Amino acid sequence: MIDLRFLRENPDVVRASQRARGEDPALVDALLEADAARRAAVATADTLRAEQKALGKKVGKASPEERPQLLAQGQELSAKVKEAEAAENAGNADLDAAQRALSNVVQDGAPAGGEDDYIVLETVGTPPAFDFQPKDHLELGEALGIIDMERGAKVSGSRFYFLTGLGAMLQLGMLQLAAQKAMANGFTMMIPPVLVRPEIMAGTGFLGQHAAEIYHLEEDDLYLVGTSEVPLAGYHSGEILDLSNGAKRYAGWSSCFRREAGSYGKDTRGIIRVHQFDKVEMFVYTRPEDADAEHQRLLAWERDMLAAVEVPYRVIDVAAGDLGSSAARKFDCEAWVPTQQTYRELTSTSNCTTFQARRLNVRYRDENNKPQTAATLNGTLATTRWIVAILENHQQADGSVRVPAALVPFVGTDVLTPR
Repeated sequence: MIDLRFLRENPDVVRASQRARGEDPALVDALLEADAARRAAVATADTLRAEQKALGKKVGKASPEERPQLLAQGQELSAKVKEAEAAENAGNADLDAAQRALSNVVQDGAPAGGEDDYIVLETVGTPPAFDFQPKDHLELGEALGIIDMERGAKVSGSRFYFLTGLGAMLQLGMLQLAAQKAMANGFTMMIPPVLVRPEIMAGTGFLGQHAAEIYHLEEDDLYLVGTSEVPLAGYHSGEILDLSNGAKRYAGWSSCFRREAGSYGKDTRGIIRVHQFDKVEMFVYTRPEDADAEHQRLLAWERDMLAAVEVPYRVIDVAAGDLGSSAARKFDCEAWVPTQQTYRELTSTSNCTTFQARRLNVRYRDENNKPQTAATLNGTLATTRWIVAILENHQQADGSVRVPAALVPFVGTDVLTPR
């Protein structure tokens, strides 16, 4: 949720943010109206409760002759209080719904527009120049005996797969390297639950525009997470954190699940867009004034991991219309995929400011010991899709693939060779 005080003081800023996202600015006015109506309902209910309390004192002191009239007034006032409290409850519900309908306020400097309106901030490394016809990651993976899509589909349906032999070791090594780097940078490693309650999923903003992407277990009313950002955001829900010594940083290693609704015919080959994958995700709670600097640190840690797997990549500033509802700013790192002759997203880091923490009631105490809403950020440190870039960029003429030096100790070999 956005800050209501900020909304009241800066409605034009919020309207501009909605337009930049390609979303309805009229939602701002709907929220302002709901806010005003709710405050009026609260004031009315408070006034009537005060009158009821004062009348109760009068009844206690009244003479027998005065008491019947005062009791009659009390009954009438009680009915008004009940009606006012119903209006107050309705006002609270309307305000909550209107507030949840509004996306986070886009940060100054983020480009306007949609998916194709990003800005390239930097390009790192040079795409490989092959003197042979490169193979795509699936052809390589099948020849190497490390990816089995056919049996994945047999067991679970389309867009499922097995990583086998050294393919499994490649993923485990990549995630283990990410875990080691996270711990070296002060993160607490976490293996979180991958099923969460509706209020936690809603709190992170994934039950809005992303609801179609989520697997829901109706009988248990639990959701499978598409990223460990979700359980890590819920980890401190309803708590007041001690951030006096700096940010709280967690790195979650989990399987992730996405329905990929609406993406039929897009990236269906191989493991680029699948229903289940593994990921190490960074998640941070910090003071709002420190969030921008923390965002740059998350991006730097992502870049360090990409350097370790030795793939060329670029950093983009994601346009407002391509941001998730919780994000105020997002930077993606996209690796070069030779057979597609383009860059594809490998990491993403988002500054969600106070949006998620306000929904989940995560606070900290300021220098005056007063509770304030915390800021949250997230960022990918490694995920299954990275195997695509590793295989394609490090392939060799004989069909073998060079293992990046940082992963050799985990994989157990420096070259993957065809079966």
